[in-house]
Amino acid sequence: MKALSNHISTIEKYLAIVLMFAMAVIVALAVLFRYVLNAPLSWAGEVSVFLLIWVSFIGGSLGLKYKSQAAVTIIIDYVSARAKRIIAIIAHLLMLLFLILLLYYSYTWVLSPGVAFQRSSAILLPMWIPFSAVPIGLTFAGIHLLSNLVDLFREEDVQ
Repeated sequence: MKALSNHISTIEKYLAIVLMFAMAVIVALAVLFRYVLNAPLSWAGEVSVFLLIWVSFIGGSLGLKYKSQAAVTIIIDYVSARAKRIIAIIAHLLMLLFLILLLYYSYTWVLSPGVAFQRSSAILLPMWIPFSAVPIGLTFAGIHLLSNLVDLFREEDVQ
């Protein structure tokens, strides 16, 4: 499970780099065209929003992989190592259950006929492409969570 999680995180890192670079270039071009050339790009806002959505879900998945999500640790700081491990396992199981629920509804949503035939307004992109950032990002996050949970059960990393 750890090897799969590591492989996915490598793909996510490169994909995030490419998407962030593309978004920076598109936004810079949009500003240049609007204020210097006085000819705004009609598609730039839409594409940059789609790229931001993809980067957000990929970044959220990477955040779970490296355990860098926001957390309130005031209680965890004062308990024993065994209690920390038990609390971490319970937290991972609850996150996994919530993620499974979100995955079910996101796949149902993206595969629905309403999304299948919907197109974006500026570039006429099929909306299942930007919307699939949700189930794909959550699937990757689920794999990372499972990998971290397996590590917790093996007592490899207690934090």
